[in-house]
Amino acid sequence: MLDAFFRENSGKSWQVVGLAIDRHSAVRDFLAHTPVSYPVGLASLGGSELSKQLGNLTGGLPFSVVIGSAGEILQRKIGRVSTAELAQWRELR
Repeated sequence: MLDAFFRENSGKSWQVVGLAIDRHSAVRDFLAHTPVSYPVGLASLGGSELSKQLGNLTGGLPFSVVIGSAGEILQRKIGRVSTAELAQWRELR
């Protein structure tokens, strides 16, 4: 669903970036079975601290953040994102 969102909206000033908090081999295996078009970075354990800095105080996963063009946080979500939420987020600027 996120990959489809990325492909549909990347030409509209949207970017999707995945940050994996896992071992390189586990991320590689996951992406081999579930390829995505957007970039995925390996954050390893440092990703947990970044997640907290972005507002995920409980450490729940998955964690999604919408960041505006000026660097402001527009939306946060712990847990699975729905297509309805993605549609709402698309309208944020």
